[in-house]
Parts: sequence; structure tokens; C-alpha cells
Amino acid sequence: MEYRRLGKSGLKVSEFSFGSWVTFANQVDVGPAKQLLTAAYDAGINFFDNAEGYEAGASEQVMGQAIQELGWGRDSFIVSSKVYWGGDKPTQRGLSAKHVTEACHAALKRLRVDHLDLYFCHRPDIDTPIEETVRAMHNLILQGKVIYWGTSEWSGQQITEAHLVARRDGLTPPTMEQPQYNLFERDKVERDYLPVYDTYGLGTTIWSPLASGLLTGKYNDGVPQDSRAALPGYDWLREIVEGPKGARRIPQIKALARIASDAGLPIHHMALLWCLANPRVSTVILGASRLEQLQDNLEALDHKAKLTPEVMDAIEEVVQNKPELPQRI
Repeated sequence: MEYRRLGKSGLKVSEFSFGSWVTFANQVDVGPAKQLLTAAYDAGINFFDNAEGYEAGASEQVMGQAIQELGWGRDSFIVSSKVYWGGDKPTQRGLSAKHVTEACHAALKRLRVDHLDLYFCHRPDIDTPIEETVRAMHNLILQGKVIYWGTSEWSGQQITEAHLVARRDGLTPPTMEQPQYNLFERDKVERDYLPVYDTYGLGTTIWSPLASGLLTGKYNDGVPQDSRAALPGYDWLREIVEGPKGARRIPQIKALARIASDAGLPIHHMALLWCLANPRVSTVILGASRLEQLQDNLEALDHKAKLTPEVMDAIEEVVQNKPELPQRI
């Protein structure tokens, strides 16, 4: 395991990290969670990702109990939460100072820690002024309840506005963004954020590196019953897999699998390493419901040398979706 700086901060995050979305409290309770967390931790993973919106907070409860029972030193790991979807009432949603603050306190209790290392605004909130959200995050940092704050699925313009507000008012700016990034979703990371990287030193903790499982090839012939897309309440994921977009991608996935095989890799290892090859990526968040699944994904790190320039070029020939960069004047 190697480590990368989180943007311009001094925090070193493992190149692979581990997240609990969909799995913890849904497919995984405390016992299996401890096994997964131990395997990740022993492999050198130091960042564990969570959110108030994951299983209505139950995911954080499972992770918090598991980490407490494992007895890790608090200075040896990084844990996150995200704020936006906390409940159905108006005061339980969005990025108002009230919800940002109360959601932080609730996450601390669920995760059984006294501070969050990373705290993300899970989506932009058009009903709350950015000034209000930036100040709320700044106040939590001053109180020692949050160390770094960031955004998730914000635009480059919105992140820039947050930095400008912070600079104008003497507040703490965001350090990191958590965007979706994979062979099929590239625009934000490779185009939209370019000015933010260069101007503000943005770090990225990317999610869905396997495109909701599409890039494992397991959905090539339909939805397996033991997959995420078959879970109750995840009809939106099934639609991604079985809908028109998913159907169009199946031939590409099969072509990518042939490239991976020729390089001596399974397709999912190639997809993970492709994400990691982007120096703008601080960490790639893995998800797993089974120990062998996590162990298999971690093995990708042993094969970085197989992702040669020739393999990268062959991948581009298949996906043909490299974002067009704005012309410099």
C-alpha cells in the first residue's frame, strides 16, 4: 500500500480506501464488518468512508461499534461522514448551519469518535447560501469536531465559490471532493475540476471505480441474485445495469475484458488501477460485502506494472470518452 497527500493538505491517505455504502447494516452486520475492516486495516488501508445517509445512519453505527471493538488507536485511521440526507423533515436535510452541525454531532455518536477526520457536504444545496455552509464547517473545525471538510458531487464552480467565500471571510476552505470516477464517468475529475486542482490543490476520494459493478463483468448476462442491483430498495441501481445505458456499455465491457486478459489482469483490477493511474486521485474507495471480494480487489495493487501505456491507449480506443479540455487563450 502506498499513500498520497489529500490535495494540498499534509494528510496521507492510502491509495485504496474502504467504504460502507450499500453493505454495512444492509448486507453486513458487526461481526463480518470487523473481518472486513481488519483485512483492510492490515493491508494498509487507513481511510474508512461513511455518511449519515447510508442506511439512515445504521451504517455508521455498525462501523463505529466494529472499530471500537477492534480497539484501533484513534491516531492510526481516518474516518469520514457526509451531511445532506438525514431525515424527512426540512431541518433534517440539506446544508443549513443547523443541519450541518447537528448531523456532525449525530455522526460522532454513531461512529463512537470525538472528531471526524473528513466531513463532506454530500451534495450541493441550492437553498442554502454557500457562506452559511462554509461558516458552519469552519466553526466545527474550530471546535475540534472536524479536521478537514469537503464536498461530494459539487461542480468546479461551486467549489471555487466556497474557496472565495472562505478567503474573503477568513474561514477554512474545503480540502477534498468525493466524485464518481470510473472508465465511464470522467468529466468532473478530468475536466471540470482542472482549474480547482491548479488553483486550490483539491484532493479527491473517488467512489464507484467499478461503475456500480458493471466493470466486473458480472452483469454482462443479467443481474445475479446475490448482487447489489438485486437488493430491495436499489431499483435505481438495477435500472443503471439493465437500462439503455447499461445495455450500450456491455459490448465495451467485453472489449475491455479482452484487453485486461491480454495484459494478464481481470477486468476489475484493470479498472481499479486505471483510476489510480490518475495523479489527481487521492484515494480509490473500495466496497465489499464479502472478505474474499475485498482481498481480491486489494490484489490489484500487485499488478500496477501491467497497466502499460499500450494498455492505457487500448482502453481509450474502446471507451472513447476522454473529456475535451477547454482551449487555453
